[in-house]
Amino acid sequence: MADYKKDDQLIATHLGDEYEKYLGSIIPPIFMNSLHVFDNIEQYNDKSLRPKDGFFYGRVSNPTAHIVERKVAAMEHAEHGLTFASGMAAATTALMAVCKAGSHIICVKNAYGVLTGYIENYCVPELNMSVTYVTGDKVEDFEKAIQPNTDYIILESPVSLVFTLQDIRAIAALAKKHNIKTYIDNSYCTPIFQKPLDMGIDIVMHTASKYLGGHSDIIGGVLTMNDEELFKKCSMLREQLGGIIGPMEAWLMMRGIRTLDVRIREHEKTAMKVATWLENNDKIAKVYYPGLKSHPQYELMKSQQGGNTGLMSFEFKTEDRDKICKFVNALKIFKIGVSWGGFESLVCTPMYPGSPEHAKEAGCGWGIVRIHCGLEGADNLIADIQQAMDVAGI
Repeated sequence: MADYKKDDQLIATHLGDEYEKYLGSIIPPIFMNSLHVFDNIEQYNDKSLRPKDGFFYGRVSNPTAHIVERKVAAMEHAEHGLTFASGMAAATTALMAVCKAGSHIICVKNAYGVLTGYIENYCVPELNMSVTYVTGDKVEDFEKAIQPNTDYIILESPVSLVFTLQDIRAIAALAKKHNIKTYIDNSYCTPIFQKPLDMGIDIVMHTASKYLGGHSDIIGGVLTMNDEELFKKCSMLREQLGGIIGPMEAWLMMRGIRTLDVRIREHEKTAMKVATWLENNDKIAKVYYPGLKSHPQYELMKSQQGGNTGLMSFEFKTEDRDKICKFVNALKIFKIGVSWGGFESLVCTPMYPGSPEHAKEAGCGWGIVRIHCGLEGADNLIADIQQAMDVAGI
């Protein structure tokens, strides 16, 4: 029989249920309380006298959130998990737990723009930090970028625009050699398809508005790690900065995690069919999807990922701005919007506001179209793309 502590499907569906504790309820309740009371004043004043996993104030910890933390940590093969009010709250907490005034950061190019914006708009001018961006597909680029004050390496594999990967094991080994902490955004792969801690990464982050939530109805974030001291520091910062997730959002994330395995496999199945159709279409110049054998890092993907999910990008052969915009506007199932990872299909043109030079720097063309393949069915999505191409005259 599978081990509840090691099998992802059992962890996602049943870890933390504890029927005897919750009156036989099939789903743990939502703890909406802001505080917990104590049996006596000695217990109130001395943490060692409180029950294991004792709770006392909602800004510090919450029973509903704790179940989610246990689930994600177990799936990531982590000792510790922390939930946050947003992915950005998680990401900035991790950064501030590791870095200090004057720290140097190495960050993969095309990482989440709000995180790089935080570094550039606050950490650099206010805390005298510095940042070096690397494409990320060559370990040598990271090695060349290391400085005496380098404290942090930020990874996102694959990145969500051009879907380049980083060699996670090699970069983690390099970082350990130089006593540098590593962080990765694992929202795309989820713990089902990629386990960065097993490959040597120090901190793994998920934004729960993506696949962990899966229904486009929550904002939240999670950090997982094995380092005890790092966990204590992140916990302290979460308490002092007030970034913990709310109990309702935590419960919704728990609900999403229960179906995570089946959802992302369906997203992958749909996306592979769409990506293959796009690649074989004579109007398409390039498809960016790591699951395709034509992807230049396909073998690396196979060595560190267990699969791919629903997000991809592609470029038309035409660079006619009006036609590309007309195509996007003509889509019916794909809705124009930010984010991804929910049940619905989405589309955006990330380079639209910028210049061709900006797009080239990012490693793509101006007309790149990013889509998230939801759960509406591959044939329906392909038909939607085709009719929009027809309307746009592509």
